[in-house]
Amino acid sequence: MTAIGVQTQKPHNHHRNMFFEMFLRVLITVSSALAIILSSISVCDGQWISTPEEPIFGVWDTCKKGSIQCSEEMAWLSQHMVLVRSTVSLAVVVAIFGLELLMVSQLCEDGHSHKKWNMGSVLLVISFFLSSTGTLTYAILLKDFTDLGSFTLLFWCQFVGVFLFFLNGISGIYFSRLIA
Repeated sequence: MTAIGVQTQKPHNHHRNMFFEMFLRVLITVSSALAIILSSISVCDGQWISTPEEPIFGVWDTCKKGSIQCSEEMAWLSQHMVLVRSTVSLAVVVAIFGLELLMVSQLCEDGHSHKKWNMGSVLLVISFFLSSTGTLTYAILLKDFTDLGSFTLLFWCQFVGVFLFFLNGISGIYFSRLIA
């Protein structure tokens, strides 16, 4: 009788655990998609700083040497924005592949879905490192020209996207090890 009672109770616990597992997987996936949307909008527009004295200097706005509105200092900054553009753009691409692996691991429950989930989570952590490097480089390069109030809403969207890449990547890895 005890064995029967355990057998009937075990599927009930199993269904509850499956619900929480699926809920957390969907939550991590949706949050990762939100991070990609925030970061890609921020990167595509690129208007991260606005000051009253100077025109907006963004990730994609560059000035050419010899231009009337371009000082020697701004031309130097434009040359170094290549690192910022490259890292934040690559971070979005890597995050998209990570999100794809997270979604595929949920849709195709096979022997490799655990590995796909892990790889997708690792790609989100890599995306965090790339986007945080680009965002911090941008802030360091322009620290002499701006203050905290000069950053636009798009910069803060990128900042939140960076945080969500980290949170989702680490949560995905931890969750994967928890259920293994």
